[in-house]
Amino acid sequence: MIAELQAMEAPHVNGHGHGLFATENQHAHDQDSYNAVHKLLRKQSDPAKRAGQSAEERLEEFRQLFGKAEGDPLRIVGVGAGAWGSVFVAMLQDAYGHMRDKVHIRIWRRAGKAVDRKAAEHLFEVINGREDVLRRLIRKCAYLKYVEGRLGDRILYADEILRDGFCINMLDTPLCPLKVVTNLQEAVWDADIVINGLPSTETRAVFEEIDRYWCERRYFPIIISLAKGVEAALSPEPHIVTPTQMIHDATTIPIDRIFYLGGPNIAAEIYNMEYANARICGSERWGRPLAKLLRQPHFMVWENPDLVTHEVMGGLKNVYAIGAGMVAALTNESATSKSVYFAHCTSEMVFITHLLAEEPEKLAGPLLADTYVTLLKGRNAWYGQKVAQGELHPDMGDSIQGKGTIQGVSAVEAFYELLRQPSLSVMHPEGYDMVIPVELCPILQTLYKILIQREASAESILEALRDENMYDPRRRIEIAQSKGFYLPQLLGSPRVSKRNL
Repeated sequence: MIAELQAMEAPHVNGHGHGLFATENQHAHDQDSYNAVHKLLRKQSDPAKRAGQSAEERLEEFRQLFGKAEGDPLRIVGVGAGAWGSVFVAMLQDAYGHMRDKVHIRIWRRAGKAVDRKAAEHLFEVINGREDVLRRLIRKCAYLKYVEGRLGDRILYADEILRDGFCINMLDTPLCPLKVVTNLQEAVWDADIVINGLPSTETRAVFEEIDRYWCERRYFPIIISLAKGVEAALSPEPHIVTPTQMIHDATTIPIDRIFYLGGPNIAAEIYNMEYANARICGSERWGRPLAKLLRQPHFMVWENPDLVTHEVMGGLKNVYAIGAGMVAALTNESATSKSVYFAHCTSEMVFITHLLAEEPEKLAGPLLADTYVTLLKGRNAWYGQKVAQGELHPDMGDSIQGKGTIQGVSAVEAFYELLRQPSLSVMHPEGYDMVIPVELCPILQTLYKILIQREASAESILEALRDENMYDPRRRIEIAQSKGFYLPQLLGSPRVSKRNL
């Protein structure tokens, strides 16, 4: 069986014509590989047996599916070292890193980002407040540089401290030490699994560069994207572009090897062993094995075949989280005001999901759960609070020191620009006139005026809630459910890989 599985990987022929390993019977070979995968999966389908699997057994099972021989480690690479990307790689390192002959885990981040003096002082306090971390650094002879950073005698760098387990965007939560690579080609050229921890605004450019390093590869890697952001493309017809689609376009990796992982999660809490769950969305061929590999006692991962819709919803909730932060700050955390906002924002989200999804009811639970945790403690809600309090301003951009990229800002622009297109007009609920969809989303309109046009103050979000012409949230949901608004073109469609032509 193992010998059969080792032959399953398809040769890589990238979109620029590189690679000379394609075979004429590739389609038949892929089908044989697919059958082999599912035959082995059926052998492991007993729930009791799965529950009792050790980390070693899960890793070895996945290595067999991937066709790994003895002495050939599974190579997992994180690309981007924000809070969630760093935590995700650190969890894999904690679970599997001790099996060095079986798996190599590393993370790429750009070199040269300096840690400012205030952050260095805070980091020193964190280190001295954690005896286990302090002892680890002293044993590695790494403590002195943090003393020097605290005193201002030395500049610390983000890639340097990440090697010791400190993410620049999450200093209060020390991670395990990580193998950090600052050269992108070195990091990814032989990777079997790539974890995209980049913001959506950086994903396309970085993976276009990565594609140049993969031109001679003999097989396709698997890519798991953690990014929760979207772009709007207006031609040839208006549609949403997600990070997995950006990766597909940039690399020509087949869509059945690109996945989105998302759920109602706060990175620091997950690393501190708070129970959480997530969905790995994409093709069933690899979704189930990946879910088993990524599961941990405190982190349940389910597989789901719907890739793009869940990914879009992960970007949508960031939009309304910013508004929630504004309302909380402007009303002194009024529970009543926040609940009024929640009712209106969720009704807009329901309306938008009916435009985007053929079966939107399947998204209700996951979308509300992700929205709830983001409104409670996410960086987008934090950003909304700081803007309302005057500590931040939209002119300062969406990349914030110590927090990373606020992806909700670009998502506001993407959803607004998409839903304002005349070609997407729908029937007005109280008449016979056609209106653009964004006209039925007053909170989205207001956030666009505040964050993108910058012609309104944060207080405008409260004015929108108090508008006498605002629909009852129940009414908007009824409209969405009764009018048949689904517009399948909004999600676009991944192009066919040249491998499959």
